[in-house]
Amino acid sequence: MTTTPGKTDKKAPTRFVFVLLDNFTLLCFSAAVECLRIANRMADETLYEWVLAGEGGDTVRCSAGAAFQVDIDLDELKRDDVLMICGGIDVQSATTKKMLSWLRREARRGLKVGGLCTAAYTVAKAGLLDGKRATIHWENQDSFLEEFDEVNLTKSVFVIDGNRMTTAGGTSSIDLMLKLIADDHGEKLANAVADQLIYSSIRTDQDTQRLSVPTRIGVRHPKLSQVIQMMEANIEEPISPSILAKDVGMSTRQLERLFRRYLNRSPKRYYMELRLQKARNLLMQTDMTVINVALACGFASPSHFSKCYRGQYNITPYRERGAQSTRLSV
Repeated sequence: MTTTPGKTDKKAPTRFVFVLLDNFTLLCFSAAVECLRIANRMADETLYEWVLAGEGGDTVRCSAGAAFQVDIDLDELKRDDVLMICGGIDVQSATTKKMLSWLRREARRGLKVGGLCTAAYTVAKAGLLDGKRATIHWENQDSFLEEFDEVNLTKSVFVIDGNRMTTAGGTSSIDLMLKLIADDHGEKLANAVADQLIYSSIRTDQDTQRLSVPTRIGVRHPKLSQVIQMMEANIEEPISPSILAKDVGMSTRQLERLFRRYLNRSPKRYYMELRLQKARNLLMQTDMTVINVALACGFASPSHFSKCYRGQYNITPYRERGAQSTRLSV
C-alpha cells in the first residue's frame, strides 16, 4: 500500500484569505495559491482552502491588467483564517484608510497577517509590524526605511515573526508557503510540492533576496565587490575614494584602474549613480521633500543634487516629483 507525501489525520482545512490590492503583482499571488493547490493534490485531501477578498467586493486588477472577481468584501473573518495581503505597484495609493482600519481590527482578533511583495508596506502602515522583523522588495527598501524606523527591516527572502509574515515579492511567495506547509504537514509534503513546481532550490529566511554583488555586476573581483558593498551601505554619508581604497588595501590610483577596467567608469561616478538611484526611488515612492531626499542621499546642496539628477535622468527632481503625482492621479 502506498501513502501520499505528508498524509495526516483529517482536520479542518486551513483557510487563506488573499486580499488583492489594486495593481497587485500577479506572480506573488499565483505562486502562493499554486502551492496550496498542489499541497491538496499531493496529500489527496483538502488541507487548504482560500478565498479572494478586495475592498468593495467587486473586481481588482493586477499590474499586468488582468481583472479578478473577488469572493468577499472586507468582512469579518474567522479567527483561524490566515490573512495574506497582496501588493504590487503604487502600494501607497492602494493602502486606503478603510483597508488599514479593517486590518487593525482583524489583527486585534488574533489573525495571522502576511504581506506579499510590497504589501509589507500596508501591514506596516497599519502598525502591525512595529518592533518586528520584516522584509519587502529590494526596490522599496529605501522608502520603507525612511517611513518605518520602528520596523526591523531585513533583506531576507521572507520573514516570519510571530503571527506576522512578509515576503520580498516574486517567487519568494513559494518559499514562504513551502515553509508554512512544512510546519503544518511536514517537510515531505513541502518537498513534494516543490518537486511539482520544478522548484529545485528552496530558500529559507536566512537567504537574501538580491543577487550577490559579483553576480549583479558580472565581475568576480573580491576587492571590487567589497568596495561596492561599502558604497551601497553608505549612501547618506558617502565615503571618499581614498578611504575606500585604503580599506581594501590598495591605492586610490589602483582603485580607479579597477573601476575603469571592469565597469568603464570611475569610483566617484559609480557611487554617484548609486546615490541617484536611491534618490529616484525615494522621489517615486515617498512624499519626502526634495531637500530631504537630497540629504538622505548624501547631497548637502539642493542645487547640486538637482544638477546631478538632471544630468543622470534628463529631468529635475522637482519635475520628477510632479510627473509622478500626475501619473498617480490619472
